[in-house]
Formats: sequence, C-alpha cells, structure tokens
Amino acid sequence: MIRIQFLTAPGCIECERAKAVFQKVKKQFPYLKLQIEEIDITTLKGLKLAVEHSVLSNPGIIINDELFSTGHLDQEKFIDKILAL
Repeated sequence: MIRIQFLTAPGCIECERAKAVFQKVKKQFPYLKLQIEEIDITTLKGLKLAVEHSVLSNPGIIINDELFSTGHLDQEKFIDKILAL
C-alpha cells in the first residue's frame, strides 16, 4: 500500500489540480493500492505535518512519510515515484 498524505488549504487552486491528478492516476493504475488522506493544513494535524516536513506551499504531498513535493504537483514525476515504490 502506498500512503499519501495530501496537505491542502481552503481555496487552493493547486490543491484542486492535485486532486484531479490523483483521480487520473487511480484510474490509469487501478492495481496500485493508493491510500490518500486529505488533511487541511489549517488544522492541528495539518500544521504539525507541515512543520515536520517543512511544507512552505500548498499542496504538500507526503508519500510513505517522506515529503515528495510542495506547490504544483508534476504528474509525470508523481507517476514515476509511485511506480518505483
């Protein structure tokens, strides 16, 4: 199972784009077991994760407890990363 923590913020356009990437990837690779947890960065849990992983822009994407990206999510790099796991 690939665990993805997705730090979002209210009104974040890049967060909405990242959600679309996740949906597209789930359809393209249905055999991958992606567990995606969306966490609002303004909550205590979200703030804790943001500080712990040095997330300075939204969205923050943490894969298996390791920071993968912040800001714009590059779909090709995301696919490469999850296929390598």
